[in-house]
Amino acid sequence: MDWLNYHHLRYFWVVAKEGGLRPAATRLNVSLPSISAQIRELEAALGEKLFRRQGRANVLTDAGQVVLRYADEIFNLGRELAGAVKHGPTAHALRLHVGVADALPKLVTHEILRPVFAMAPPVQVICREGKTAELLLHLAAHRLDIVLADEPANAAHPGRVFNHKLGESGITFCAAPELAARLRRKFPKSLHEAPALLPAETMALRRALDRWFQATGVRPRMVAEFDDGALMKVVATDGRGFVAIPTVVAAEALERYGLEKIGVTTRCMDHVYAITAERRISHPAVTLLTAEARTLFAR
Repeated sequence: MDWLNYHHLRYFWVVAKEGGLRPAATRLNVSLPSISAQIRELEAALGEKLFRRQGRANVLTDAGQVVLRYADEIFNLGRELAGAVKHGPTAHALRLHVGVADALPKLVTHEILRPVFAMAPPVQVICREGKTAELLLHLAAHRLDIVLADEPANAAHPGRVFNHKLGESGITFCAAPELAARLRRKFPKSLHEAPALLPAETMALRRALDRWFQATGVRPRMVAEFDDGALMKVVATDGRGFVAIPTVVAAEALERYGLEKIGVTTRCMDHVYAITAERRISHPAVTLLTAEARTLFAR
């Protein structure tokens, strides 16, 4: 296939967005046989089935999911092109495609992105959350401008990427008020056999905490472990156990979740990295983001 038929692609895109052939046919004001024929021609050109039957519904195949992601970008850019021609080049907003490792605390991510949302002219931010390895593949394929992660990309990664350390933060231990008042005395020894809500073992912060617990001679009683740090803090509000939060966002977390501080350590650190596909950062939003993040962590 030398050239993609964008007319066929648009029909596919509308069917995927509308959730079926019938609503898509209504939106496009065409017959069902016509729209079905257009999609079959696109599948033939690509050499892949884009939909499969599931009960009475058509659902996207893996190939269909890939095509939909590209179609989203193509038709969004088309709308921007029309706006830029109609209103002038200033109508074209700068975009920042950010991959966020699911292990990175949401409050930390928000603080890092905050300066970008204040840029003038405005920047459109597209965030994608996922496992770091998956995000790095998208970065290497230039579908992302930057990946924010809790650990650097290692040498085993097949793509050519570059690590930029943004900073590190000590850890604040906190809990619901009653539990925090009890554990505050004789911290950190008070954490021994205390109920703990901890990040999953696959996360860099959990590994750092385990090393710190061992060095301190503390063995908390594990109540639960979480992939989702926000859920972990919500569970902590019921007094189920203590949690560990990067000190850089501890004040906001305590206020937001109604928790209280138990104690702080700088012997256990949470790290944050920006990973890019270029050694010298050129995207203006990424340049601002990295500079402001380093200032944040240096406080």
